Amino acid sequence: MVIAWSLLLTAIGVEVAASAALPRTDSFRNPLWTVLVLGGYALSIWLLALVVKDLPVSIAYAVWAGLGTAGMAVVGVLFLDERLDALKAGALALIVLGVVLLNLAGSTH
Repeated sequence: MVIAWSLLLTAIGVEVAASAALPRTDSFRNPLWTVLVLGGYALSIWLLALVVKDLPVSIAYAVWAGLGTAGMAVVGVLFLDERLDALKAGALALIVLGVVLLNLAGSTH
C-alpha cells in the first residue's frame, strides 16, 4: 500500500512538472519540450495505471486530479507569475478538502 501511494505521489509530481513545462513547448513547435511534456504525461498516466491495481480507481483518480490541480496552482503562483487571490486560495482549499473527504469515505467501506 505504501508503494502504491508513493507511486501516486510520483505520478502527481510528474504530471505537475509536465504541465508547468507546457508553455515551453511553444504550442508544440519546440520538439525537445514537446517530447518532455508528452513523455511526462505518458509516464504519469502509466504510474496511475499501476496504482489502480492496489487502490480503488475512484480514490486514486480523485487524489491524482485534486492534488495535481492544487500542485499546479502552487507552481503557477511560485514560478509562472500567476496571481493568488482569496477566491483562488479558497477554491484550492475546497479541492484539497474534497480529496481528504473522499479518502476518508473510501477507507470506511
